[in-house]
Amino acid sequence: MKYIHQLNNWPEFQWDSERLIPLLADLRYRQGRLLGQMELQGFKLHHLQEEANLITLTSDIVQSSAIEGERLDPEQVRSSIARHLGMDIGGSPQVARHIDGIVEMMIDATTNYSKPLTEDRLFGWHAALFPTGRSGMRDITVGAWRPPEGGPMQVVSGPMGREKVHFEAPEAEKLKGEMATFLEWFNKPLEIDPVIKAAIAHFWFVTIHPFSDGNGRIARAVAELALARADESSKRYYSMSAQIESERHAYYDSLKNSQRGTLDITRWLVWFLECLGRTIDRAQGTLAGVLRKARIWEKANSVKVNDRQHQVLTRLLNGFEGHLNTSKYAKLAKCSTDTALRDIRALLDMGLIIQNPGGGRSTSYRLAEPDKPSLEH
Repeated sequence: MKYIHQLNNWPEFQWDSERLIPLLADLRYRQGRLLGQMELQGFKLHHLQEEANLITLTSDIVQSSAIEGERLDPEQVRSSIARHLGMDIGGSPQVARHIDGIVEMMIDATTNYSKPLTEDRLFGWHAALFPTGRSGMRDITVGAWRPPEGGPMQVVSGPMGREKVHFEAPEAEKLKGEMATFLEWFNKPLEIDPVIKAAIAHFWFVTIHPFSDGNGRIARAVAELALARADESSKRYYSMSAQIESERHAYYDSLKNSQRGTLDITRWLVWFLECLGRTIDRAQGTLAGVLRKARIWEKANSVKVNDRQHQVLTRLLNGFEGHLNTSKYAKLAKCSTDTALRDIRALLDMGLIIQNPGGGRSTSYRLAEPDKPSLEH
């Protein structure tokens, strides 16, 4: 049986519109409900939009790399995104060069979504992903289509030695023509629903697999660019990569099962739309966290916490593991335990933290859940 790219009339994809119409209607409903709730909860405020965008992009980049088995430091990713977007988040760690490159790619894809996707732009993304010209221990061709001497490109997943082959991509000699066709289609004015176009773009790019490495991450960046066009916004409030990572096996199975047989990719499109719906639902939790953080800072600013308290609250709000105690506070704020205890007592009086059950040496504290303010400034 031939692979899909070997079939006559490739890449004239086909799908069952009757199966997709109700899924698209449901997706639009979920998107509208999410945006409506954001507006009701105060997300017209610029700083809330920026924070939600920062959290979403951080998750998207971390999880897109995790799908490929690469673990990135979320704090470095967050710091790099904030710097590229001109946001001051304070206490930023030094960022590894390759993380900066991944961030640059995603920022370009989402911020400059209205610009044409070109060969040179894709080459720039690829070079940003692999700034040293190496993928792990091996040299790869960077900023260019994969060369013929690399042999057949098999799309696999799983650990080394136990890889699972999903399909084989087109020969390297065909890449220039294949990508020219893809880019011409991608940059054309919309003839189909923009979300369907994002799904097809993802599948089509992965099928061609034009680079020596990094194809999955770039395919997801292409899809995010298309989704930003669909939303007509550079702000990302939901991370599809995070959802794909949690459904990784279904993701690969859906791609694989659409690679043989016919040019009908209904099965892939159905999975993509359903996954995107779950992605939007998942965003509710992210946005609730953003709002909670904003309420805590509003209260902290109203009672005028000192610099040490501000620093510790920042850590508590950004993924601090475990509960706070006096010694941890002293270490975070670089102060004595006596000073830490005074600061903690003041935070208790302000209602910003509460004491956990227990006492003595096991005394610990956590953030208090804030009352709902107006958020009007």
